[in-house]
Amino acid sequence: MATIITMPRLSDTMTEGTVATWLKKVGDKISEGDILAEIETDKATMEFESFNEGTLLYIGIPEGETAPVDSLLAIIGNEGEDISALITGKTAPVTEEAKPASADTATEPKAEAEKAETTTATPATAAAPTVVAPTSASLPKGVVVVTMPRLSDTMTEGTVATWLKKVGDKVAEGDILAEIETDKATMEFESFNEGTLLYIGIQEGNSAPVDSLLAIIGPEGTDISGIASNYKTGGAPQAAPAAEEEKETSSTEKETEPIVQEASTDGQRILASPLAKKIASDKGIQLTQVKGSGENGRIVKSDIENFTPTASQPAATAQPKETAKAETATAPKVFVPAGEVFTEEIKNSQMRKIIAKRLAESLFTAPHYNLTIEVTMDEAMKSRVIINSIPDTKVSFNDMVIKACAMALKKHPKVNSQWKEDAITINHHVNVGVAVAVEDGLVVPVLKFTDAMSLSQIGGSVRDLAGRAKNKKLLPTEMEGSTFTVSNLGMFGIVEFNSIINQPNSAILSVGAIVEKPVVKDGQIVVGNTMMLSLACDHRTIDGATGAQFLQTLKQYIENPVTMLA
Repeated sequence: MATIITMPRLSDTMTEGTVATWLKKVGDKISEGDILAEIETDKATMEFESFNEGTLLYIGIPEGETAPVDSLLAIIGNEGEDISALITGKTAPVTEEAKPASADTATEPKAEAEKAETTTATPATAAAPTVVAPTSASLPKGVVVVTMPRLSDTMTEGTVATWLKKVGDKVAEGDILAEIETDKATMEFESFNEGTLLYIGIQEGNSAPVDSLLAIIGPEGTDISGIASNYKTGGAPQAAPAAEEEKETSSTEKETEPIVQEASTDGQRILASPLAKKIASDKGIQLTQVKGSGENGRIVKSDIENFTPTASQPAATAQPKETAKAETATAPKVFVPAGEVFTEEIKNSQMRKIIAKRLAESLFTAPHYNLTIEVTMDEAMKSRVIINSIPDTKVSFNDMVIKACAMALKKHPKVNSQWKEDAITINHHVNVGVAVAVEDGLVVPVLKFTDAMSLSQIGGSVRDLAGRAKNKKLLPTEMEGSTFTVSNLGMFGIVEFNSIINQPNSAILSVGAIVEKPVVKDGQIVVGNTMMLSLACDHRTIDGATGAQFLQTLKQYIENPVTMLA
């Protein structure tokens, strides 16, 4: 069957998009993962990836033309297939659509009018929801199918960390349905529909691919039997109970809603999500001290994570004996007898799975080679002292390396490139990704247009992004679009190491620790400070001489920081 591809909504403010470049033409074979086109939004130009296979049968928006979100962009199907009815819009296709690397796409509004909507809810911090054409017969009136969204450019599946609504609950537009764990962050998942939560397709702790059935929302009492079987699901689903059972258990359900109420010292009720309550309990924080930022003053996870107890409101450090005993019973210490074999399995998080997948793909698809150079840091150390003497200014050695990389990339644009099967893309803009270690693994927030930033701007941005990365507060858009990556383990005393390229980048710089040691200067042995830099390159795009010239320029900038001001 032919698949309709429509103009996606790639940002929260996007209402129309422009096709900057078509990378495929009518008649070309399309594989899953191929880049179909580059779409220019109100914020950026983004690659548009296909999640379908077949032949490109039709292009609805030529290069350079602009069209509203949901407009017919292309049709993919079997070679020679009759698509005249789809082009005229007289027949609603049975489709699964292609999607961009960073957002879900939307299918044709005419199909939406003829059949019931199937929508993808969005995280509270991400783009607005999009509409997906149903893949089955018409749904009951007012019923909306919510699917697992693509919340980052590398996300292929998501895990439901917590459901904040349960089957039978009323859902209003803007309510937080659940918290979804992606490969990069855990994000609140907002509903853009109203009705009753009739069905949950993915249970807490379970994972499912993007586009799997997450939930069904619709009028209370609607018969949804048979709908779920037409969609991919994850875990044992929950359906709404019969109307009689709902009436009998309505009072019980209200008592067990995911918005937890606790009594405060003044007799008023405190609204808090279960996850917020659990985190507060783990940290010994009293909910009475926390001001909620959610609807109706509800305390959510971010309120607990950002809470700082004051002297007049100390955090509760002591727990009741009953609680302590219960925790001891449920989480006993593990004693390993001497001489016995003992193993423990830890379930892989989404982030860990994606790290394993992406790095393995990079290592085994990109022919890596490494170039190493030693840099004298004496002048950089003197310059940093002078720069940081300026009030409200704090610059690290890593900030200086990032600035030097950005300037060297402008002089050696081939290092700032990406490999594609049919062409090498040279990026004339510089977006440096900075590897940040977090509890679950590694994230790479991106400094957009790094070459245009001053040292103090780089320092402030890195501190902000790194801090929010460790608190899982980064937006997906802040981790996309890097053209080069810097990884620094010098603060751990690592003198020299090699990194795996963060594709689609062509290179990554590994920064070691500054070491004080004897060096030869002007024919004399003196005490000096040096630092090792290792550049991992993709040999498909960067030849050895090109990488070496880049390192020479980088060395000049770092050893003479004043040249970065020229």
